[in-house]
Amino acid sequence: MANLKEIQRQIKSVSNTQKTTRAMKLVSTAKLRRAEELAKRSRLFAQKTNQVIAEIAGRIKCNKVGGIENRCFVENNAPEVIDIIFVTADKGLCGGFNMQTIKAVKRLMSEYKNKNVKIRLRGIGKKGIEFFNYNQVEMIDEVKNLSSAPDMQRSSEFMTRSINDFKEGIVDAVYLVYNGYKNVITQELHVNRVLPVNVDGYDCDQVKDSMLELEAQDEEKMLDSLITKYAEYNMYYALIDSVAAEHSARMQAMDAATNNAKEMVNSLKVKFNKARQESITTELIEIISGVESMK
Repeated sequence: MANLKEIQRQIKSVSNTQKTTRAMKLVSTAKLRRAEELAKRSRLFAQKTNQVIAEIAGRIKCNKVGGIENRCFVENNAPEVIDIIFVTADKGLCGGFNMQTIKAVKRLMSEYKNKNVKIRLRGIGKKGIEFFNYNQVEMIDEVKNLSSAPDMQRSSEFMTRSINDFKEGIVDAVYLVYNGYKNVITQELHVNRVLPVNVDGYDCDQVKDSMLELEAQDEEKMLDSLITKYAEYNMYYALIDSVAAEHSARMQAMDAATNNAKEMVNSLKVKFNKARQESITTELIEIISGVESMK
């Protein structure tokens, strides 16, 4: 009977876990709807901003505009110091969501360390920060409780520190790594170079078809302001995109956990019934044996 009681205890424990994971899935589903809508509304603005900045950088690259010198638009093929900014969640229970970002950061760090480039790490999100702190990787900047609740002001303040270091020549490139939202069941890893602006895919033949006019007399302050807004919004959009992906990943993880718990309960019930049947059979044999011995 002790074995039956132990199995009953396991069934109750797993059933309680199943209720918890089902509730967490429903919560993540509700949060995902709001985060997904915000991400969709923000995506178009982010794309258009990036297109404008890429076109300015492309025009400078193609020597269509002279007299403009801004290191934000100049390719550096031999960087000495780079900033890597990553975004992870503040909470777990979302499958491999955080680890995908962490692995991407580690690959990028390894790639540049092999080139003798100094890495400066900036982190957003408790899970990623805790991982690198545990592995004794130095971080120059870290923020918690921002990835779970994206805020434009806090995001801009965080990004501005890296932008200023780039403009002052302290770092030669700024990378942004995060896991973004693709659809309800898929997350998409992003490793983007924010500064200097990446124009590798820019086609110089596109210049003649463009409506953008850029003159050498354009004020340096205007370009600085534009590049700052571009980098800050890229950071904010990464947070929005990441939180939608986080809820998507957690919804899937909790759905899988709920299904696994259901299968485990069914398996334990079969085990309980077999043990109960064995117990009854043993008792019957003992009774019959006792009666036979009394004859």
